[in-house]
Amino acid sequence: MLARQRQAVILEEARRTGAVRVSDLVTRLGVSDMTVRRDLDVLAGRGLVEKVYGGATSVMGKSTDEPGFEAKSVRQRTQKEAIAELAASLVRPGTAIGISAGTTTWTLARALDHVPGLTIVTNSIQVADVLRGANQPDRTVVLTGGVRTPSDALVGPVAVHSLRSLHLDVVFLGVHGMADGPGFTTPNLTESETDRALVEAGRKLVVLADHTKWGIVGISTIAGLDEADVVVSDDDLPDQAREILAERAGEVMIAETAGTAEAEEA
Repeated sequence: MLARQRQAVILEEARRTGAVRVSDLVTRLGVSDMTVRRDLDVLAGRGLVEKVYGGATSVMGKSTDEPGFEAKSVRQRTQKEAIAELAASLVRPGTAIGISAGTTTWTLARALDHVPGLTIVTNSIQVADVLRGANQPDRTVVLTGGVRTPSDALVGPVAVHSLRSLHLDVVFLGVHGMADGPGFTTPNLTESETDRALVEAGRKLVVLADHTKWGIVGISTIAGLDEADVVVSDDDLPDQAREILAERAGEVMIAETAGTAEAEEA
């Protein structure tokens, strides 16, 4: 089993039970104590678990935790770039699309330079800045008004009102978390209302979420898993998550990042 596959199993178990023991993981994974500890070091370094004596605990965080844009932009860069490139392949020239706030959707915006004739509606200051800087004279960028959040999203009644009058071909939604039951969630109550208005404005919903979002539950639901026409994630997404999403969502697309994965340990 590759290191990244072991780490996905460990992370899934930590999120499911709240904590994992080194001794239990040695038995389950059939590897040495040192190999498990190295895997925990990697996960702890990514901020996904907190190491404790004899194992590690989940750091899923509070349902209202909302890191700032800069803090989130350095997380899972490789996965986000792969997800963005795959999602960009779904964008057709001359269409009207919506892009929500978030670092994965911001990465998507940077991957759209080659698509001509787009009309893009967004409630993200960061996304709008990227789109306006692109060399696409036939592109129209619409930035909603609203109140600014820590993640540089514009939310609230002004944003909701402007979105409810629009009709978009595809909406690309970034999320704080996704889970069976709660669906796609956010830690910001006002942002969830704005995101729901954006989702309702689109004929097709594409959710962009790397594997670390699975099992995370924010305070408010944006949309159910079954409302997504496509979910784009990366190849570290746990098998259980893939199965659930395949049952609920219309389609699951997996962005390959194997070229940057750690080598298999002996």
